Amino acid sequence: MRTLITGLSQVVTGEIDRPLVDADTILIEDGRFTAIGRGLVDDADVVVDARGATAFPGLIDSHVHPVFGDWTPRQRTTDFIESGLHGGVTTMISAGEVHLPGRPKDILGLKALAIVAQRAFTNVRPAGVKVHAGAPILELGLEEHDFAELASAGVTLVGEVGLGSVRTGADAAPMLAWARQHGMVSTFHTGGPSIAGSSAIRAEVVLEARPDIVGHVNGGTTALPDSDIEALVASGMAIEIVHCGNGRAALYAAGLAREAGALGRVILGNDAPSGTGVVPLGILRTMAHLASLGGIAPEVVVALATGNTARVHRLEAGAIAVGREADVTFVDAPQGSAASTPLEALALGDLPGVGMVLIDGRPVIGRSRNTPPAARVPEVVKGPGVGGGSH
Repeated sequence: MRTLITGLSQVVTGEIDRPLVDADTILIEDGRFTAIGRGLVDDADVVVDARGATAFPGLIDSHVHPVFGDWTPRQRTTDFIESGLHGGVTTMISAGEVHLPGRPKDILGLKALAIVAQRAFTNVRPAGVKVHAGAPILELGLEEHDFAELASAGVTLVGEVGLGSVRTGADAAPMLAWARQHGMVSTFHTGGPSIAGSSAIRAEVVLEARPDIVGHVNGGTTALPDSDIEALVASGMAIEIVHCGNGRAALYAAGLAREAGALGRVILGNDAPSGTGVVPLGILRTMAHLASLGGIAPEVVVALATGNTARVHRLEAGAIAVGREADVTFVDAPQGSAASTPLEALALGDLPGVGMVLIDGRPVIGRSRNTPPAARVPEVVKGPGVGGGSH
């Protein structure tokens, strides 16, 4: 299928080294971007007139706690993933299926859960969202062959270290080395305990273990002391800032990264569903927080929520660039805002309005029911519309 997007006012790439590109037209073929430029013409199967809206890459939520399907027992809520789609999120990454009632903690059981979750979310995309799941919580007794078995079954993630019995750097370091050897990306919990049975994790533990990602450096929800945040930002590891954390600590960590020229290592997540709730607009709200109060250009903030996370997790989505998976969130300034563009809205602290979302080049929703209404809303003018209807 070929999709042509016309009438764009701006394209924000999601690539931190080149966040903006001069283009008003995008061509997509078989789910990937094939051309980005001005005045492109094609006899496409689907044509979307952006009507002056701006194209962001589909947002990526780097920190989600799914269970199975679009349901969370933590908040007794259904359709939270679909609600996140209405916040512009097209990809979610599990930090562990920790809320499963009776979550197994024995070695065989935790491996089985990770493999089942990975398989289940490979087989179904709730509302079309790409959920990368199957993130085992590390328990004492895991050995190198267990990571090899998980990787051979398709598991690519390690859930938040510290939520199980592995809580020290000495215990975690060899396991994370085995995980990395087998191509798995790891996240370490930091800050105070988030659920009963988990532990407070300080910087020295994470520095000894050396995960790929410092999980919620601004707390999930209780933040580390500033001195610990300073050490972790300086560590060279990816730094995750989440909505369901400490807002002051988020600004402090982002400021340190900005001053150190290390914004390329910052990624954004929700850390929901959690005690804070289900937060469909959490990624957009974190973006607005950092752009309006953190001294970071809004187009760079978009990269923190898209291309940076894609790079850390080796995903094909996350950027509007030739060859990448064609997930697009169309946004505009919300009605009534002092801003005239979505980037200006972020800089003012307003949430952009989502007017349409494409996943793999196919329209999956029109105007969002969750964001404030966008001033300009795209329209499918040729081919199957949102939900498969014809236009």
